[in-house]
Amino acid sequence: MLEIGTKAPEFTLQDQNGELRSLSDYRGQKVVLYFYPKDMTGGCTKQACAFGELYPQFREKGAVVLGVSKDSVASHKKFEEKYGLPFTLLSDPEKTVIQAYDVWKEKKNYGKTTMGVVRTTYLIDEDGMIIRAYEKVNAGGNPAQMLEDVQ
Repeated sequence: MLEIGTKAPEFTLQDQNGELRSLSDYRGQKVVLYFYPKDMTGGCTKQACAFGELYPQFREKGAVVLGVSKDSVASHKKFEEKYGLPFTLLSDPEKTVIQAYDVWKEKKNYGKTTMGVVRTTYLIDEDGMIIRAYEKVNAGGNPAQMLEDVQ
């Protein structure tokens, strides 16, 4: 996990509509950057829907929410449409951003060790600095926690 007080690594990825989005596009706004394992799975859906419900409050506070996984643009589009997600989902199939933000790690599941995305959320300030970082977050509770942190 990246350290609080460090510069957030710059990136450019495709969103769910195939448009290129860069972190620098959001300078002057707080950015909630959350990494999740997979579209349409239980925990990831719960987290995305909770961010979606709170999204108007994030916007009121001058913050945007960006979700990142290694799923394809097409998968993100289906996820957005099925659940009416109002925020940007970024596709990182090459795992370049996932690795830059140090969220690709060894995971144990049912006694089996695999590599995967560890659910992690960063809060990046208006100048691109990491001001909060949470690893192995609770999918359902993370969005409310992040809304508090945006204050």
